[in-house]
Amino acid sequence: MARVAAVAALVLTMGQAPAPKLADVELWRLDCGGVQVNDLNAFSDTLAYSGQKKRLVASCYLIRHGGDYLLWDTGLPEAVIGKPVSSTDAMSPILTTTIKKQLAQIGVKPEQIGRVGISHYHFDHTGQAAGFPAATLLIGKADADALNAGKPGTSTEPLKPWFGGGAKVEAVEADKDVFGDGSVTMLNLPGHTPGHHALLVLLKAKGPVLLSGDLAHFRENYDRNGVPPFNTDRAQSLASLDRFKQLAGNVKATVILQHEANDVAKLPAFPASAR
Repeated sequence: MARVAAVAALVLTMGQAPAPKLADVELWRLDCGGVQVNDLNAFSDTLAYSGQKKRLVASCYLIRHGGDYLLWDTGLPEAVIGKPVSSTDAMSPILTTTIKKQLAQIGVKPEQIGRVGISHYHFDHTGQAAGFPAATLLIGKADADALNAGKPGTSTEPLKPWFGGGAKVEAVEADKDVFGDGSVTMLNLPGHTPGHHALLVLLKAKGPVLLSGDLAHFRENYDRNGVPPFNTDRAQSLASLDRFKQLAGNVKATVILQHEANDVAKLPAFPASAR
């Protein structure tokens, strides 16, 4: 508990704010799909994985802060359910359940989700967002700008309530203390996309947890500082990896690479939660 309070104080010191007592925070891992990768070099601009395949997960997360709820990333679209898995496509998406069905298991209604935080605009992180149109969307400003400009590789379709539908969008330019007490912080880590963010969650019992977004997709790439060829900026990607790793070491965080099954398994299996 003392370490968590110290981390909260550190996070808030960067914003020149006092460190109040942490609220009761709870974290659930949600099953938001998977991806069969049949050409792992899709994630290496140095062709480090020739001839290799890997099954990735597409996790997302529910955070309860007191009586408020934040949904972090929204996985693959529901339309993927029932589609066959390809053994030849470079990447083949997989989905067997929905976020709403999982929320129902723990008694959370869609309208209780006050905030939807998106690590970045790719389809496997935005797929079910539109099911929560009453929520405020938290998204990196540079990603929001890219979506508004219709940049290649972007689509506002999964985010219609906020891009064209009038729902509330908060474009996050730097780090953001989501609830104002340092317990949940969006971290500005560009490179994968221009406005990519990760999430730092401070839990009283488990301690700090870092949710990576797509800073790295699997352990080998994380350990080797690998960069996918589709990242928007290589130098920013490497700088963000460096910051993330230093932060993780300094606060002794549990690192969760959101596409790495072994990392996601560090959190209790749903419907259990971490606190």
